Amino acid sequence: MILFLHNRYRVSGGEERAVANLMWLVREHLGEDAELIERDSALLGRRRAASGMLRGGLDPDDVARAVKRTGARVVHAHNIHPSFGWRALAAARAAGARVVLQLHQYRLVCAVGVCFTDGQECTRCHGRNTLPGVLRGCRGSSGEALVYAASLALWQRRIAESVDAVVVPSEFAARRLRELGAPIATPSVLPHPLREFVPRSSVAADGYALFAGRLEREKGLDVAVEACRIAELPLVVAGEGPERTRFEGAPGVSFAGRVDQRQLALARAGAGVAVVPSRFAETFGFAVAEAMAAGLPVAASRIGALPELVPDDSLSPPGDAQALARTLARLRGDRQAGEQALARVRERLEPAMLAATLAAVYS
Repeated sequence: MILFLHNRYRVSGGEERAVANLMWLVREHLGEDAELIERDSALLGRRRAASGMLRGGLDPDDVARAVKRTGARVVHAHNIHPSFGWRALAAARAAGARVVLQLHQYRLVCAVGVCFTDGQECTRCHGRNTLPGVLRGCRGSSGEALVYAASLALWQRRIAESVDAVVVPSEFAARRLRELGAPIATPSVLPHPLREFVPRSSVAADGYALFAGRLEREKGLDVAVEACRIAELPLVVAGEGPERTRFEGAPGVSFAGRVDQRQLALARAGAGVAVVPSRFAETFGFAVAEAMAAGLPVAASRIGALPELVPDDSLSPPGDAQALARTLARLRGDRQAGEQALARVRERLEPAMLAATLAAVYS
C-alpha cells in the first residue's frame, strides 16, 4: 500500500493530474494499492493556512492513523504546504512508513513556488534567506509574505530531515533546487507519467494554434497572442486566469474557458500546432507532454525543463514573439513533426520505464 498526501492549491493546475497519474502508475504497473489523503487550500481559509505554515502542519495524527489503518509501507507526499508540513511527514515515519517527498515546484525556498515575480524570473531567495520574497511582496499582502518567508526559513531543514527520498520531475528542477540552496541531497528524477499516447492519422493542416494552461503572466499568453498575429494564425485558448481580461475580444483569439480532459482532447484534435510560450522555468510542462502525446507538434520557449521534451528546432527564446511566430508557421499542420513529437514523448515517458524508476525509489 502506498499512501499519497496532497494539499491542493487554491488554483488548480497540472499537479492534480500528476498525483492522479502516479496513483494510476502504482496500481496498474506496480500492482499495489494506493490511497489518497487530500486537503484543499481553498477550504482552509487564510487564517488557518497561516497557522499551518507557522506550526509546520495541521493535524498530523490524521496521517499517522491513516498509515496504521492502511498498513502503508510508503507515504508519497506532494505539496505539503500549508496543511501537512513536516509534522505530517514525521508522523508517517513514526507510524512505520518510509516517506517520499515529491517537489513539483520550488516551494522549499520560493514563497510562490515558480521563481517568477514582477514579470520576470527571480532566484533572489536562497536557502533560509527568504527575505527577498517579503521585500518584493511576492505573496501579495505583506502579512502573507511574512508568514511564508518565516515558515520556509524555519521548517526547511526539518522537512528535509523528515523524508527518506526526494523526487523531482526533471533534471532542470534538480539543478534549480541546488542553485536555490534547497537542503536536499541528490533527488531522483521521475518525469510525470501520462496514461495515454494517442496517435492521429494527421495534424490539421489548417488548424489553429492551441494554448492550454493557467492564464497567468508567467505562462506567456501575451507572447502567444502576438506571435499568432504575426503568423496570421487563429489562436484558441483553453484555461482561466487573470490574463484573460487583457485579450478577450482580440482579433483572431477565442477563449474556450476551463475545460476537462475530454474537451481538451477535442481541442487538440482540431489544432495544427500547440504553443507553450512560458516565461518561467517550468519544472516539467504538462501542456507540452500531453500535446506531444496527442501527436501534435509543439512550439515552446527554451526555458526550464521544456527542452528535455521539445526538440531544439521547435524552441524559441522566452518572450520573443517574432521567433515564436516563425516556429508556429513552420510547424502548423506538419504531420512528420507530429509523429516525431509522439515518438519522442513515448520514449521519455513510457509508463513501464517510469514505474521501474518509482519502484527503485520506494525500495
